[in-house]
Amino acid sequence: MKTARWRGIIGTLLCCLGLGTSGVDAKPPSSEAAAEDKSQRKPGPVRVVLSKININEASQTELMQLNGVSAGVAQKIVAYREAHGRFRRTQDLAKVHGVGKDVLEKNRGRIAVK
Repeated sequence: MKTARWRGIIGTLLCCLGLGTSGVDAKPPSSEAAAEDKSQRKPGPVRVVLSKININEASQTELMQLNGVSAGVAQKIVAYREAHGRFRRTQDLAKVHGVGKDVLEKNRGRIAVK
């Protein structure tokens, strides 16, 4: 009687651990199942390569790609450029109302003057 009890306990443990024969196929998933599983995964983060923006030739939409530059500020940059001529240095962009040193700092290395 004690042996039957131990066999029952061991059998239960093996089934709980997935080591028993429960009628379930214990083979690893096929390549088709693995392909389906991979297709349902969420994509990882997208790496965006940011190019330099020439502030003397950039359009309003191109200027809006700069961090901290909204549509209104981009329009002011274009208007300033048309009224005062080309920018000579990247720091000259701070002369535009709405563009501060923080915008220049956020976009360091992304602003070009050609």
